Amino acid sequence: MPRVRRGFKTRRRHNRILKLAKGYRGSHSRLFRSANEAVERALVYAYRDRKARKRAFRRLWIVRINAAVRQHGLSYSRFVAGLTRAGIELDRRVLAELASGDPAAFADVAKAAQAAL
Repeated sequence: MPRVRRGFKTRRRHNRILKLAKGYRGSHSRLFRSANEAVERALVYAYRDRKARKRAFRRLWIVRINAAVRQHGLSYSRFVAGLTRAGIELDRRVLAELASGDPAAFADVAKAAQAAL
C-alpha cells in the first residue's frame, strides 16, 4: 500500500483554526494546540451566550415595563393580564421601547389594560 502524505490537509486544518484564533493573546493565537483549545471553548461560549442574550434582554424589558407600569398603579403581572384581556398584542420589546421613548402612548396602553381588568 502506498504511503499517505497528509501535509496539505493538516496545514489547511491548522490554518483554519489559527485564523479563527486571530487576536487571541500569546500562544493562543500562534500555537495550534493551545489555539485549538481556545477556539473550541470560544465557540461553546458563543453558542451558549446567543441563547443567554435573548433571556437577558427579555429580563431587561420586563424590568423596564414593570417600572413604567407601577407609575400607573399596576403591577407587571396585572398589566400583562390586562393586555391579554384587552386583546392588545404588543411584545415586551415594543412595550419597553414605548415605556422609555413615548410615555404618553404607554400611558394609553396602561389605561386600556387597566380598563380590561
